[in-house]
Amino acid sequence: MKTENVSRTVLAAGVGAVLAATALLYVPEFAGQGPPPPPGPAERATIAAHAGAQAALPDLAALITDREKWLRAHPDDEASWAELGAAYTERGSRLGDVRDYPRAERALRRSLAERPAARGNLDAQLGLGALAGARGDWRTAREWGERVRKADPRRWAVYPVLMDAYNGLGEYGAARKAMESLEELHAGAVVRARAAQTYRDRGWREDADAAALDAAALAETDTEKAAALARLGDLAWERGEPEEALGRFGASLRLVRDHGPSLAGRARALAALGRTDEAVRAWRAVLARPPRPEYLLEAGELYESLGLDGDARASYERLRTGTWTDAEVALGLLEADHGDAAAAVVRMRAEWARGHRSVRVADALGWALHRSGASKEALGYAKTATEEGLRSALFTYHRGEIERALEQAGPARRHLAEALRINPEFSPLHARRAEGGLAALGALSDDLPAELRRAPAKPTPPHPS
Repeated sequence: MKTENVSRTVLAAGVGAVLAATALLYVPEFAGQGPPPPPGPAERATIAAHAGAQAALPDLAALITDREKWLRAHPDDEASWAELGAAYTERGSRLGDVRDYPRAERALRRSLAERPAARGNLDAQLGLGALAGARGDWRTAREWGERVRKADPRRWAVYPVLMDAYNGLGEYGAARKAMESLEELHAGAVVRARAAQTYRDRGWREDADAAALDAAALAETDTEKAAALARLGDLAWERGEPEEALGRFGASLRLVRDHGPSLAGRARALAALGRTDEAVRAWRAVLARPPRPEYLLEAGELYESLGLDGDARASYERLRTGTWTDAEVALGLLEADHGDAAAAVVRMRAEWARGHRSVRVADALGWALHRSGASKEALGYAKTATEEGLRSALFTYHRGEIERALEQAGPARRHLAEALRINPEFSPLHARRAEGGLAALGALSDDLPAELRRAPAKPTPPHPS
């Protein structure tokens, strides 16, 4: 099962925008005549950042090494501390490696120590906003982002950070306004990728696909193009077209062999196509790398659907015991379906109380309540998740099952059928359960409900001649 998440590809693009805002353009000196030598890895990362593009991971690592070396000799360079912090955050976000986040925070705080926020250190403040977003701390991300926007409303890199924060808090109107500001101030692949995400979240599938195609066409690096192709693959899979999705993910992997979202997307598409042996091998390859928490849940559910119970338990346990940021939804769904539903309710209520009121959290809280026996309360959250605009087969299935438990046969039938129309293979476990629930409800009766039936008309007496 693929959880509906803030796209890690899009989040990484936003973090990359912060790196673009903080990167120092380094032009090496060279002796003699003729053209300058080609840029090295660190320079390539800086050039990509200034173009608003994603750098290749080896180049990003080289930039980090370069800045670390520079700062050992120049520890008072606040701009380089901010650039280093942004680079750590981007690497951690793209690899799902939380160990980079404390390094990022130390670097960004050091930048503020050298030049405080009151003296206009916007780069470090923007970096702290992106770091908070990468950690799933949307309130803090919003606070930093709004500070930077107030100080410099034309700084385009703040708007991706704000969009992530507003989406995480369920403030979708504010996120759309931030998108409009971004489009006014900047252009290129980053903006089109953001537009694709915005359109997808509103249920505008054709517009989302067109914007993602634009992002792929405008990409200036292989890494950025791979991310755009992965977004196209996700969109194809979400609308129930796994063959097209597989092609998009394959094209992405030909550019960047170890692109994590594309590896996971390929495994998901193979499972949807019934190529389960290949899907199992593909998921094992994904999990051999530092995985996203949702990948562990999704792989475990494929294993469970195939009767590979030992592999499923191992995947679930790895999710439970891992060190994660922004994993509460995956952990809540794990406990709701494969563990302690009451514990899932506690976890998701805590997220809701933190102000994390996105459709993801609403769906997970509603499902946990239903699985714990509180289906009546669950329905309100399920409606919140399904009525914002995003067309999610998983969310719609959850709502249909909650309605079925409440004996609301008509709405249940409609939503279970809709989930299967959106994507007939949305989950190796839950798609079959949706089919079973729909069959249990039976065919829709041709008879009208009693309250809608008209009383038979009384016969009209013959007119006297």
